[in-house]
Amino acid sequence: MPQPDVADRFAHARSLVRDVPDFPKAGIVFKDITPLLASPRAFHSLLDGLAEPFIGEGIDAVVGIEARGFIFGAALAARLNASFVPARKPGKLPAAVDRVEYETEYSTAALEMHTGSLREGARTLIVDDVLATGGTAVAAASLVERQGAVVHALAFALELTFLGGRGRVGALPVVSLLRY
Repeated sequence: MPQPDVADRFAHARSLVRDVPDFPKAGIVFKDITPLLASPRAFHSLLDGLAEPFIGEGIDAVVGIEARGFIFGAALAARLNASFVPARKPGKLPAAVDRVEYETEYSTAALEMHTGSLREGARTLIVDDVLATGGTAVAAASLVERQGAVVHALAFALELTFLGGRGRVGALPVVSLLRY
């Protein structure tokens, strides 16, 4: 099968992201990635695109943000030979946790990570499906730093550029593949 043009590398994946109007509330157009995940070709393409910038970068751990960040994060951790650490919604982890509260585009929320999940100085990649306002990404970075690890970069399958999340994460490097 011929390879697509590099400029068109993610066209198939982009074609599978569907808009769902008025979800989760009126006026919001939700970018639904479930059709993309159902396509092995599209999913592999995005995983390759997310992994490539970090090959040889010495990533020790990948932190995946609940819930769809688990999908991309665990697969990336395997590809990068790194550990996978879940950043979860409150009450989902059974042992002692670090917790951070933050604002989202819809409400206030919190993330938790098991205390001691990351070793001091660990080079960490934070992964989620979508970068929107950046609140969740900043919260995850705070959890990583509380454990003495270093946020090497943030990686996202999609970025909603009009919401300004990239600006909110400060100087942290951001990789995103499908920008809207």
